[in-house]
Amino acid sequence: MRYSKYDASGNSFVIFHTNERKDYSNLAIELCKKEEVDGLIVMVPHIVYDFEWLFYNNDGSTASMCGNGTRAVALYAFTNQLTGSFMKFLTGAGEINCAVDGDIVETQMTKPFEIKEPFFEVGFLCWIVNTGVPHLVIMTDNLDDFDLELCSKLRTKYNTNVNFAKVEDGKLFVRTFERGVEGETLACGTGMVASFLRAFSLGLIDNICKVYPKSKEELIIRKDDENLYFKGKVKFIEAKEI
Repeated sequence: MRYSKYDASGNSFVIFHTNERKDYSNLAIELCKKEEVDGLIVMVPHIVYDFEWLFYNNDGSTASMCGNGTRAVALYAFTNQLTGSFMKFLTGAGEINCAVDGDIVETQMTKPFEIKEPFFEVGFLCWIVNTGVPHLVIMTDNLDDFDLELCSKLRTKYNTNVNFAKVEDGKLFVRTFERGVEGETLACGTGMVASFLRAFSLGLIDNICKVYPKSKEELIIRKDDENLYFKGKVKFIEAKEI
């Protein structure tokens, strides 16, 4: 079997395509540990879409959506001549559209929906939204408010990813505690989009905004009417065979 390793804004993935649809949880644990990556993406055929993905976190659990993962798999599909530069594929969260332009990939995100209206928890104003997976967002003036123990408690209580976000000079900075990783991740696409939505709803940013996760890589999120787009660089790392 041949697989490839890609990095999208600090999120790294092992990706391969196959005709065999089955449970790859154990393989995900094995490959993610071996390659020190965040997840495994398996592309399988689909009769309507260009392909369907099976997405696994590095602990073998599944996730319906991963923003950075969509950009990584799109570049893999295009590079391996499995699709054109524009593609539609199916995730657990629904249809995803991606456009590849060199090493820049833009994803049209799934439509978000609010899970819980703003509420106070341990002194912070929180908001929970689903941007493909559920995210709790806290806006702050100091990203050092991000605390692993607190995030772990919130993650367990609400079964969400947890994001602390700050706006500075019209730019958005985000730190994310991610389910499946059970710790802080270098970048989380759906978390950045959730944080963008919260900041936009508060009038803190424009409908097009530069966003910086823990990895410090620059991404761009834009809101066009009701559609959300998430764009940034993707890097091919290496290909291997086992």
